[in-house]
Amino acid sequence: MTWSGHWHGYGPWTGSRNAYGQEPLRRPGLEANSEQTRMFLASVLPPLMTGHWLMRRDQTAADRTWTTDGDAIGWLQATYEVNPPFERDDGGLAYIALEDKIAYATDSLHRGVDVCWVHYTKSSSLVSFSVVACPNHHHPHISCPLPPT
Repeated sequence: MTWSGHWHGYGPWTGSRNAYGQEPLRRPGLEANSEQTRMFLASVLPPLMTGHWLMRRDQTAADRTWTTDGDAIGWLQATYEVNPPFERDDGGLAYIALEDKIAYATDSLHRGVDVCWVHYTKSSSLVSFSVVACPNHHHPHISCPLPPT
C-alpha cells in the first residue's frame, strides 16, 4: 500500500472507565451541524474512530504534527513512558511489551494506518493517545486541520 501524508498526535486523555464509555460523546452525528456533532466536537473524549480526531480542529497542535513517522513514534513512546500501564500483582504482563507496540507502530504509520494506544494506568485510570494519518484512509472527506509547515 502506498500512502503519502503526515501525522497528528492526540492526547493523552486520562479518565475513568465510565467516562470512556460515554459513546454518544465519542462519535459525530450524521449531519455536520447536528446537536450530536456539536457535542462530539466539544468533547475531549477520544473518538470511537481515530480518524474523527481530525474533525476536532481546536485539539490539533503544531507541536504534534509530524512529517516523519519516527517523530510520531517518538511521541508515542514518550507519552507511554509518562503514563505507564499498571503491573499485575503476579508479575505477568497485562499488556504487550512497549517494544512490540513500537514495532507495530513502525510497520503501520508509514502505510497511513492510525495507531491508538489505550491502557489502564497504575492509578486505575484509562489513558488513550493516538497518532492519526492525514489524509486519512477511512475518512478522506475530512480535510487536514493543520497542515505541516
